[in-house]
Amino acid sequence: SVIGKQVKAIRRQGRMPAVLYGAGTEPLSIELETRAASKILDRASGSTLLQLQLEGQEHMVLVREIQRDVIRRNVMHVDFLKVAMDVRITAEVPIELVGRAPAVEELGGVLVTGINTIEVEALPADLRDRVTVDLGSLVKIDDSITAGDLFLGEGVELLTDPAELVARVIYQAEEVLEEVVEPEVVPVAAEPELVERGKREEELPEGEEPES
Repeated sequence: SVIGKQVKAIRRQGRMPAVLYGAGTEPLSIELETRAASKILDRASGSTLLQLQLEGQEHMVLVREIQRDVIRRNVMHVDFLKVAMDVRITAEVPIELVGRAPAVEELGGVLVTGINTIEVEALPADLRDRVTVDLGSLVKIDDSITAGDLFLGEGVELLTDPAELVARVIYQAEEVLEEVVEPEVVPVAAEPELVERGKREEELPEGEEPES
């Protein structure tokens, strides 16, 4: 029931506006205790299953959108999607790169990264907070990891193109400086025949044409 300028007032009181919607419920505006909620939301991803306790009832939810202050980056508003535990849903799962690539450490390669999230379909209970990728498998130059190489667990279907690049080691580009060579300018003498002919033309009486 709090709208407009009243929203600023509840934020000053240490509460955060939020919305709950989804399976079996009408969209409902709620308030959260800002400090406690922020600690959880800062660690949660779009695939983190959370338990929301509201008026004596428990709702299993996913975070669908978080609005943050542009400067301070503190949470201003959050949308929760209520899920049915027996219905498969789609979600974005973040990718976390860990470890070091031997091809970088030992061969001087350069690590190139690609996508940092994947889209999956699964039951809510089968979703993972994040997918951890060990870079230790990149032992040679041109070794790569794609979305299809990721271990997602039982019951989780990858919706992202399996060929999408996650990480790859390439050769370090060598900077080649090429000497710029200025084209040689060769002076060209005036053509003698043309000069001589021009001179004869000047000596002819007025009205006479020069011989071919």
